[in-house]
Amino acid sequence: MPESSRVSTGRRGSAAGAGLALSLAAALALVLAGCAKMDAALGQQWATVSFKPDTTITTMLQVRSACSHIPNVRAEALPKQRTPVTMAAGVTYRTDNASDANLAQLQQCLQRYPSVAGIDFEDSGDEGG
Repeated sequence: MPESSRVSTGRRGSAAGAGLALSLAAALALVLAGCAKMDAALGQQWATVSFKPDTTITTMLQVRSACSHIPNVRAEALPKQRTPVTMAAGVTYRTDNASDANLAQLQQCLQRYPSVAGIDFEDSGDEGG
């Protein structure tokens, strides 16, 4: 075989193979990170409490505080400025890890307050439709 037709198996070939393997590993890591973020986003659940129109901000805060003791139910952060406009969306509790029993406890707690107009239980699968 003439020398010019030989396949080189020197450093260039192994460096190219290592570079390809590194590129594939990096791409796989990005895909897996994206899947983890998607799974986390899909697992989000919350309960939004709406109040009657004449409910004061003080009452909303009292209800929020009174029902924050339930396991696996966490009150979301409030807006920095608490005005009727910013509080119009109500109070939200994150319920990602809440069991059916935890959700029932939250519902029972909220129903004790006549200012509560309703509770909307949602998850990330409810969005966009």
